[in-house]
Amino acid sequence: MESTLLPPGLRIAVILPCYNEAGAIAQTVHAFRASLPSATIFVYDNNSTDGSQGVAAEAGAVVRRVRQQGKGHVVRRMFADVDADIYVMADGDATYEAAAAPSMIAAMLADNFDMVVGARESEVDAAYRRGHRMGNRVLTGLLRQLFGRSFTDILSGYRVFSRRFVKSFPVLSVGFEIETEMSVHALELAMPVSEQVTAYSARPEGSVSKLSTYRDGWRILRTIVQLYRVERPIWFFGAIGSVFALAGTILALPLVWTWLQTGLVPRFPTAILVTGIMIIAVLNGMCGLILDTVVRGRREVRRLAYLTFRAPADFELDRRSGAPDDRSGTGV
Repeated sequence: MESTLLPPGLRIAVILPCYNEAGAIAQTVHAFRASLPSATIFVYDNNSTDGSQGVAAEAGAVVRRVRQQGKGHVVRRMFADVDADIYVMADGDATYEAAAAPSMIAAMLADNFDMVVGARESEVDAAYRRGHRMGNRVLTGLLRQLFGRSFTDILSGYRVFSRRFVKSFPVLSVGFEIETEMSVHALELAMPVSEQVTAYSARPEGSVSKLSTYRDGWRILRTIVQLYRVERPIWFFGAIGSVFALAGTILALPLVWTWLQTGLVPRFPTAILVTGIMIIAVLNGMCGLILDTVVRGRREVRRLAYLTFRAPADFELDRRSGAPDDRSGTGV
């Protein structure tokens, strides 16, 4: 299947985070080996205690270890260590459709996408529990409201990345909120991205989900709010300032009415409180304006770092034309 969709000579890395997946990791490695025979498959083990490392190595994967616990730490190491033209990331639990990887990569090359998300579709409740579906819809809808556009499945762990996405992405998350951070990074830099519906299967027997519905859901929600504060400070602090300004105005109206009628301000404590509230409102607005300028500068720097790397399809064009293989960036 790979040979009919993908050009030869393309360096593809399949990167699989793994934590206690001895019952599924070999099946995952074999599935990606069958769909992407030329790819190098990396399994990054995160302190497994069930022998996952040995199972993955026996299945033919390159196994590396990450001592810091958490998926975010694992993704940070994978993105830093692995050098490739195209990166395919999935979980090591054999739930994602490995056979869809060639078509996702082909879509990336055809339109120079920087990220293609495998939007999960499953008819098996055990694979994609209703609570997780609802939580995903709520968080995806919230992200759309805050950032203007979004994906249909922001929590999918099945993604294909370009080199310029991976090497320009400053991973800051620690746990399962990493997928949300990836989505916001792509949206804020206006990267060309796409989604492709993929099958989502139940875990094999012996494989247990590490996702906590409420704890990790809360962490993802908190991450969305934090990213909104960081990326959209003018709106975040402006909203807080508006609330204080509204409260101050409501408290001040009786004072103003009394002053217009009598020329007196009899309730000095309320007047002092209103003054303090309005000062807080103004300070929030000024903080938003200042931080918005800072964020704009940071976004420009990130965009320039992103532009130092080539588009996904350029490697194939270089191969056809016989140009030097400068995969690191601009070709200078």
